[in-house]
Amino acid sequence: MSDSLVSAFKNVSTVTTPMRIDASTKGASSTVLDLKQSIFIRKPDPAQEARQKQQKEKMKGVAEDLLKAMEPLVKEGQVRVSQSIHGIAIEINASVLFASGQASLEPGSIKALRAVGGVLAKVPNDVQVEGFTDNTPINTAAFPSNWELSTARASSVVRLLAESGAPTERLVAVGYGEFRPVDSNSTPEGRARNRHVTIMILSEQQDKITDIPLASQVSKAVPGGIRTTKSP
Repeated sequence: MSDSLVSAFKNVSTVTTPMRIDASTKGASSTVLDLKQSIFIRKPDPAQEARQKQQKEKMKGVAEDLLKAMEPLVKEGQVRVSQSIHGIAIEINASVLFASGQASLEPGSIKALRAVGGVLAKVPNDVQVEGFTDNTPINTAAFPSNWELSTARASSVVRLLAESGAPTERLVAVGYGEFRPVDSNSTPEGRARNRHVTIMILSEQQDKITDIPLASQVSKAVPGGIRTTKSP
C-alpha cells in the first residue's frame, strides 16, 4: 500500500497560489507568516576599486606636474585645470597663445607648452587638444569660419606638443568653433572666456566599445531571418 501512495503522490502537480490576508477580518484565526524579501546587492570588486584608486592618484600626479610646467601662465590667471572621470582638462585662454584671428603661437607661450609636451611624453594617456572661439564671425582667406580657426589653433598646439616629445599617435586636434561656449557671448568677459584651447589628458579607463550587429548579420545568425509584424 505504501508503494501505491508514493506512486499516487508522484503524479500530483503542485501549484503555488498566492494567499490574501485581510488584516481587518475579525474572528479569523490568527496566522503568522514569516515573509522574507530577497535583496540582491552587487558587491564592489576590490580589484576594480584598487585600479580606479590607482588611476585617480596617477592622474592627480599628472595634473600637479602640468601645473608646475605652466606655472607662468597659471600665475597670470590664464589657465584653469579640472579633473573628471574623463581625465584632466587644461583650459588655456587664447589671448596668451594667439593674436586675434590668428593660429600661430605667440612666442611667450611656447616655453610653457614645450614643458607640457615634456610631461605628456612620460604618460601613456591619449591627449585631445580642443579649440574654441567666441561667436564673433570671421571670414578670411585662411579661416572662412570659426571652425577653421579653432581647428587650426588646436593643430598648432598639437604640433608643438609633438615636437616637445609627446607621441604623435596619441595626439588629436579638434575644433569646435563657437558652438560649445563655456560662458555667455553677450559680454566682453564671456567672449574672452570662450576663446580658449583645452588640452584634455584622457583617462585610461574608458568605456569598452561593443559592436552592434547589423540586420544582415542577425539574419544569418537567426534561422528565418528577422520578422516584422505590423500593428493592426
